Amino acid sequence: MCGTCPGPVYPAILGSLRLSIVVSIVDSIFPISSPGDWRLGIMAVALAYGLDWLLGDPKWLYRRISHPIAWIGALIDILETRLRNPRSEPQEQIKGGAILAAVVVVLCVIAGNLIQYLALKSGYGWLIIGAVGAIFFAARGLHDHVLAVSRALSHGLDQGRRQVGQIVGRDPANLDEAGISRAAIESLAENYSDGVVAPLLWFLAFGLPGLLAYKAINTMDSMIGHRSERFLYFGQFAARLDDVANWPAARLTAFLLCLVALIQPGMHGVGAWRTMWHDHGIQPSPNAGWPEAAMAGALGIALAGPRVYDGVALDGEWIGDGLREAARADIARGCQLYRWCGVLIGLALVLAVLV
Repeated sequence: MCGTCPGPVYPAILGSLRLSIVVSIVDSIFPISSPGDWRLGIMAVALAYGLDWLLGDPKWLYRRISHPIAWIGALIDILETRLRNPRSEPQEQIKGGAILAAVVVVLCVIAGNLIQYLALKSGYGWLIIGAVGAIFFAARGLHDHVLAVSRALSHGLDQGRRQVGQIVGRDPANLDEAGISRAAIESLAENYSDGVVAPLLWFLAFGLPGLLAYKAINTMDSMIGHRSERFLYFGQFAARLDDVANWPAARLTAFLLCLVALIQPGMHGVGAWRTMWHDHGIQPSPNAGWPEAAMAGALGIALAGPRVYDGVALDGEWIGDGLREAARADIARGCQLYRWCGVLIGLALVLAVLV
């Protein structure tokens, strides 16, 4: 080494190189770290959120081409056929499931990066990114499907059961009005986190690659993450990955519901906070109980409790034990609370762009 050269020069150069690589990777995922570009990123997210609320899912389009989530689902099916061997040991099945998850997430991140790169090169970057991102939100669709249960229930229990059976996994055959109403409201609360708030957070933090990665994780959980005999081991990694991916959003959703309940006439803001803190751990999921408990307290009703899945009766505890039973009118009240939460999110995004 030259006597006049300082010893730490090479580590300093390497450190600077590593930092530039990290910055380049972050910028390639989402240019939010660059001066001025963060506003374009938030504008893209705001556009996606607004378009979803305004248009929902364009059924005319998806009658002609499959929804991109269906493409992810087809990829999962192909990989499952190749990687899952029901005769192999549990550890090997878990390993196969982890490989499937890694391949699906990496491919979705690559696809998101490619779309985003081409969009930014076009000169209409935030508009294209926002339009593509809107495809992966479910704010309007969730609201409309849940409210449709209330409308169907007004025409009788049979129609209410058929409608709620389209959005929940439990057996609706013997549900009464309270059971149908509970199922619809629980679906609204849980899917508000999974289908709206979580995609929003991942989109804000990591752009299209993050949004697509999250939707891939969520789709894997719904397809292979349940504890059936077929996926007991193979789907374990996907289920735990989904728990991690939804951890922040579940709690943020619950706090948002509590906040809006405090200022919304006819809601029980204090009850929402109390029930959320007391009952969020009742559900076996580490995440679902948070928004469900907040919703139960806000509406002043009991949720969860006994239910039937695939012919098996589950004697679950009550969220909001001691509160009254749910009724059809509570579905509309839950949707009203949901809409006002949506308004608050929209205002926050607009303010973030303007500030």
